[in-house]
Amino acid sequence: MAKLYFHYSTMNAGKSTLLLQAAHNYRERGMQVLTLTAALDDRAGAGRIASRIGIAETASTFTTTCDLFERLRAEQVACVFLDEAQFLTPEQVWQLARAADDLNLPIMCYGLRVDFRGQLFPGSATLLALADDLREIRTICHCGRKATMVVRLDAEGHAARTGAQVQIGGNETYVSLCRRHWREAVEERASLRDPCD
Repeated sequence: MAKLYFHYSTMNAGKSTLLLQAAHNYRERGMQVLTLTAALDDRAGAGRIASRIGIAETASTFTTTCDLFERLRAEQVACVFLDEAQFLTPEQVWQLARAADDLNLPIMCYGLRVDFRGQLFPGSATLLALADDLREIRTICHCGRKATMVVRLDAEGHAARTGAQVQIGGNETYVSLCRRHWREAVEERASLRDPCD
């Protein structure tokens, strides 16, 4: 039985690297795969999945209007690898789950869990609800703790508190932090008051 997988993390944890390595492993064994990435993320060029360590490959793209079940039904592949899964719509996540169930097609999604405000992306929230297998990819904060949050830097290099959920960017725009340092960066330190007050 094929499964829907969600490999999630914060920025700069190596999601794209792991995706490209896993897709390579399938191809090395003579199996066809489909790699997909969000059309709106063109930092590495249109239709490219790229890693910070320098590996990249051309991929097909999806937009929020694509019917992914119908698209996958037309493919003759052993596995699907989807980067930037946070940009999926909830309906598209259901389409991917249907492809895993009805087409017996393993679907490997890689993406962010939360945005710079600490809020779940709609696609990620639906993947967390529906995926058969959840896998956290870990990276670290500057303090050495596990990074679970990300801040978006404004033009002055300060943590932004407001703005659109989606803004494409890399290391120049986003920094991964542990929850404590994320809170400090956005000036939301916990109160020291007695919780029984």
